[in-house]
Amino acid sequence: MHFQQLAYFVAVAEARHFTRAAEAVHVSQPSLSQQIRALEAELGAELFSRARGNIALTDAGEALLPLARRILADADTARHEVQELVRLRRGRVRLGATPSLCTGLLPDVLRAFHDRHPQIRLLLEEGGSHDLVRQLARGALDLALVVLPLPAASPALTTVELLREDLVVVSSPAGPAPGRGGRVRIADLRGAPMVMFRHGYNLRELTLAACRAEGFEPSFTVEGGEMDAVLGFVRAGLGIAVVPSMAANRAGHDLRRTPLAGSGLRRTIALAHRSDVAPPRAARELQRMLLESGPDGGPPRAGGR
Repeated sequence: MHFQQLAYFVAVAEARHFTRAAEAVHVSQPSLSQQIRALEAELGAELFSRARGNIALTDAGEALLPLARRILADADTARHEVQELVRLRRGRVRLGATPSLCTGLLPDVLRAFHDRHPQIRLLLEEGGSHDLVRQLARGALDLALVVLPLPAASPALTTVELLREDLVVVSSPAGPAPGRGGRVRIADLRGAPMVMFRHGYNLRELTLAACRAEGFEPSFTVEGGEMDAVLGFVRAGLGIAVVPSMAANRAGHDLRRTPLAGSGLRRTIALAHRSDVAPPRAARELQRMLLESGPDGGPPRAGGR
């Protein structure tokens, strides 16, 4: 079994067409088909059913596909790790983060990293924690900033707490201020028109859980957006939203920010990577800089302890 055969197999599995797969990997279609047949002979099982020109994965192919993707990703990581040994003059870091952290915490840290290592490419993937965990498991990311606790079915990941952050309520200054006395209780959200993040977004789950703990379901005027869209809908007066304090502070003066009363809501952000594979050298350097970005070299804490 060769890496090239696995790459050809993944290409056919994704294209579901031998000719298009051959074009994608820049090889002739007969050569690709020959390598697929050799892989099937090595494994002792057919990987594709080819009935009437329709290409579909067999059970053996379905079992091999996630493993092949991980093997190829690990091989690619190993290649870059060796290239980075020359004083971090080459290489890349594949970092995942939630949209609020991309606009809040990361710009200053990534700027400092780029100034120190200008030849290292920074590849950023925005998404919710559930999506980022899946990307880590596939080997598509080196590091990710995720919200704790992780989903129960998460793969083996190593996490280090980075940030504890209060959540606040944002609203349009043109409308009435939510809550009383400059603070909002969770109970004050009952019946209030709310702008809500899409499914799979950690802030959505936190807000829903807090409202349900108070015995009610929140009312949505708009739902399904990412951070920028949610803030834009709030500016337009479509409702209020619960967002991280860091995102609210960077949103500008055209939004009203109201703290949550009592203990409020907080989220814990951690740096995560796969436990079975050490991050590449460049990723470890970025990890060090992120962990040292807080006051006195400790984990940064925004709006809460």
